[in-house]
Amino acid sequence: MSYFFTSESVSEGHPDKVADQISDALIDNFLAFDPNSKVACETLVTTGQVVLAGEVKSNTYLDVQKIARDVINKIGYTKSEYMFDGNSCGVFSAIHEQSDDINRGVDRDSKEEQGAGDQGMMFGYATSETKNYMPLALDLSHLILKELADLRRENKDITYLRPDAKSQVTIEYSDNNIPERIEAIVVSTQHDDFAEDEEMLAKIRKDIVEILIPRVKAKLSPEVQALFNGDIKYHINPTGKFVIGGPHGDTGLTGRKIIVDTYGGKGAHGGGAFSGKDPSKVDRSAAYATRHIAKNLVAAGVASEILVQVSYAIGVVEPMGIFVDTYGTSKVGLTDGEIAKKVTEIFDMRPAAIESRLKLRSPMYSETAAYGHMGRENEVVSKTFSQPNGETKTVDVELFTWEKLDYLDKVKKAFGL
Repeated sequence: MSYFFTSESVSEGHPDKVADQISDALIDNFLAFDPNSKVACETLVTTGQVVLAGEVKSNTYLDVQKIARDVINKIGYTKSEYMFDGNSCGVFSAIHEQSDDINRGVDRDSKEEQGAGDQGMMFGYATSETKNYMPLALDLSHLILKELADLRRENKDITYLRPDAKSQVTIEYSDNNIPERIEAIVVSTQHDDFAEDEEMLAKIRKDIVEILIPRVKAKLSPEVQALFNGDIKYHINPTGKFVIGGPHGDTGLTGRKIIVDTYGGKGAHGGGAFSGKDPSKVDRSAAYATRHIAKNLVAAGVASEILVQVSYAIGVVEPMGIFVDTYGTSKVGLTDGEIAKKVTEIFDMRPAAIESRLKLRSPMYSETAAYGHMGRENEVVSKTFSQPNGETKTVDVELFTWEKLDYLDKVKKAFGL
């Protein structure tokens, strides 16, 4: 019997994502000037106020207030009527030095023997249902909000948009787990107060369905475009008016959108957030590494769908174990346990090895903090960073290294594919 599956996304202007982007901007700036920085930065945003807290061990000094304000302005919170804007909000910093008790479990005389920065389990997932090996409902949810943000910045076809927004897509799957059609699309977007409520809601609904959705469809493959049909249920700003939003409408905190950040409810999640953490924190680095493994395994033809789990003890170099679940889709005549054993032979999962393999000590994290950490495009960009003394540094940074299919040959050889 067919079934429905739903995933959601939130925009860069959602208060939790504002917090994530500030935390990751701090990470990037620390790593740009001191790649060995140890950072765990949390951010809270609310009406007219930003609070920064956390632990840092670094040889560089930053103007954290300016970094936070630049992020807020870039997102689009630049007007006083939003009750939260980058130029006038208060920024309070309670960042202090990292505990020696934590650091002693991580740093070693030999870099290769670096211990895990925390205990816990991390999951990576991949599926063949999309070209980027991501669940389709989440992929579409992200794309809807990226296009909505582009429309907001263009300020041409739709001129009343504000930064905060959410989306949700429900897809009907066949018994064979194949997407058959889109059942429902939900879009809630913050907006200016430009008309009477009923007239305003009608205008927003018309623009979303007739302007936004066609732009989204135009970026999709013919196979996915075919899933859009006249029977889709659209819920556009279903509560009605959405003028009050962003950090004024709802307090935002780092790390509260971990399912949006990963697989939209598919696979599994170990519970650890990513943003604001340097790569010695395996919550982040091992989650990227397991995605890298899962994607390369699916792309190589080991299975159509794969979940990979790894677990660590704080301060311990080797992982506690690696688990693989192929959901019965294995194509190599091996049990999931046998596949997991081969994974341990192909991929070095020591924390230092992960950092080196995925180049995680470069300032690559700001781009991850909105629209998902997984399924993104691997590319090289040039980024410039500044210190309070006027020193600037421009570096070329490779983004989303865990999305590379650079282990295909090794995987195929190991599995005889």
